[in-house]
Amino acid sequence: MALKYSSKINKIRSFAFWLIFAGFGVMYIGLIFKDIAWLMALFMILGMGFIGLSTVVYFWIGMLSTRTIQIVCPSCEKPTKMLGRVDACMHCDQPLTMDKSLEGEEFDEKYNSKRPKKRKAEHHT
Repeated sequence: MALKYSSKINKIRSFAFWLIFAGFGVMYIGLIFKDIAWLMALFMILGMGFIGLSTVVYFWIGMLSTRTIQIVCPSCEKPTKMLGRVDACMHCDQPLTMDKSLEGEEFDEKYNSKRPKKRKAEHHT
């Protein structure tokens, strides 16, 4: 079974998209309690909070997207945006890196962490 990689920008956009559905879902749950005004209002406000948070996430990823590196994917030859040391193509999910020291290494999103991980020492016997 092959691993499926996804672009970080697409992951964050999907998260914001699902926040909208969660917000509407919470508001619909509030309609169940329309006889208890304060409980219905609580669910409506909570649902609006999810939708507001989605707006903030969309704005944040939009601003972050303007600072990304645009490259042409070697597999599908479409322009894509790269965020971090390793990322995946937004179109074909091909693992990508601009770091020459990571070329040939297995794709791992941990390469994007701020703290560099110690590579396992190779034992030669």
